[in-house]
Amino acid sequence: MTPPPYVNPLRDPADRRLPRIAGPCGLVLFGVTGDLSRKKVMPAIYDLANRGLLPPGFSLVGFARRDWADQDFAQIVHDSVKEHARTEFREEVWRQLAEGIRFVPGAFDDDQAFAQLRRTIEELDELRGTEGNHAFYLAIPPGAFGQVVGQLDEHGLARASDGSWRRVVIEKPFGHDLASAQELDRVLAGVFSEDSVFRIDHYLGKETVQNILAIRFANEMFEPLWNANYVDHVQITMAEDVGIGGRAGYYDGIGAARDVIQNHLLQLMALVAMEEPTSFDAESLRIEKQKVLSSVTLPRRLDLTTARGQYAAGWAGGQKVGGFHDEDGVAADSTTETYAAVTLHVATRRWAGVPFYLRTGKRLGRRVTEVAVVFKRAPHQPFSENSTEELTQNALVIRVQPDEGMTVRFGSKVPGTQMEIRDVNMDFVYGGTFTESSPEAYERLILDVLLGDPPLFPRSEEVELSWKILDPILEAWAKKGTPEPYASGGWGPESADKMLARDGRTWRRP
Repeated sequence: MTPPPYVNPLRDPADRRLPRIAGPCGLVLFGVTGDLSRKKVMPAIYDLANRGLLPPGFSLVGFARRDWADQDFAQIVHDSVKEHARTEFREEVWRQLAEGIRFVPGAFDDDQAFAQLRRTIEELDELRGTEGNHAFYLAIPPGAFGQVVGQLDEHGLARASDGSWRRVVIEKPFGHDLASAQELDRVLAGVFSEDSVFRIDHYLGKETVQNILAIRFANEMFEPLWNANYVDHVQITMAEDVGIGGRAGYYDGIGAARDVIQNHLLQLMALVAMEEPTSFDAESLRIEKQKVLSSVTLPRRLDLTTARGQYAAGWAGGQKVGGFHDEDGVAADSTTETYAAVTLHVATRRWAGVPFYLRTGKRLGRRVTEVAVVFKRAPHQPFSENSTEELTQNALVIRVQPDEGMTVRFGSKVPGTQMEIRDVNMDFVYGGTFTESSPEAYERLILDVLLGDPPLFPRSEEVELSWKILDPILEAWAKKGTPEPYASGGWGPESADKMLARDGRTWRRP
């Protein structure tokens, strides 16, 4: 029987302005030696504690194949916090957090280690008052998910007693195709209920992503235009100016489409295209996002409406850099794409005929993630040809990172005696408008896990629908051989530009 959710007496669901403070709980972190744990998870836990959003008895247990004592792991956490935490380091906060830090050495197939993990958790329940409430964060390669989940089940760690809870957190990728995603869901469902599985998509924790919903549904000036009558097309971009670095072991064989489009960009698309939910609870949001994903259709000619590429040598950040095949660990004959662009359509009354262009790539001109809603041209312009020579289409651009904010592009008269129209931008920047600093995405998401609050986590149905969209594209690409090369520091392969040119459109240059 699924235990009832913990009711936090400090959180009034009718008043979202009150702080959301986690009740008695702890977190077990697998994969403590990886970059994700050191740069994101551990600092986020400290930042939550520093903001007073974790209970005084919060515990953090690390699990890894290391010959460490508790104090050794505590030092790793300390160093990670000092280097990467968003909030200032306060000794009193650190001391309280450090009292609940433990470490269990062992491998994923080590039964004795998992038996020790159970004893450690039971001890923390006694000493720290965590009351049996524990989340298991799997910051580990996806191939190890099944083994760890099986060990948690076998050693009685996955099942909560009455009144307490156990939850599991997994990071993308959620499989590498539809079949593997379904197998992963089968493994998880055999141990944890769907309500206890939290799939982290850190993009959904970003303030600017959540602001998409606020922009659409809190403002009468936008939503009436948010349809095929006024929108010409939508571009969703996630560009990186770096290569794969030392991640060849993960990235080669995965590629840009699986790494970014299947999760981040399709989730952004769903938020842009969804209908207004009846509320902002997890179930209502899930229903509307699923409607969008289930309505997505692919063009017939995938060879003309998609593009993929690999970065070649070029210039990035003023330095000459090598290509993808020059990276350590990348096979000379690798056909993994580092750039992917796709054209999608949403077969609904609202979006009929409006293409959604999604693109992502490494070693591009600059680091930027944005959603650009590009509007149709005015049906009639009573200006001379020379007056509007530079005028382009109106656009609403939501900047997810960096420089979080929003830009509205529209035509305005140039000062002077003649009627000359020129594009101008009206900017909203988070940092210049609000005095509050934006929390990191992992702060929001980890707190939601501990609260059992899942609006920002994709469910298994969304994951499977995303793979149903992407799988046919990947299958078509697999028959084409090597991706098209593009110069580092540019904006992708020529085929991506041709993809939009066939529709009479061009990519934005962020």
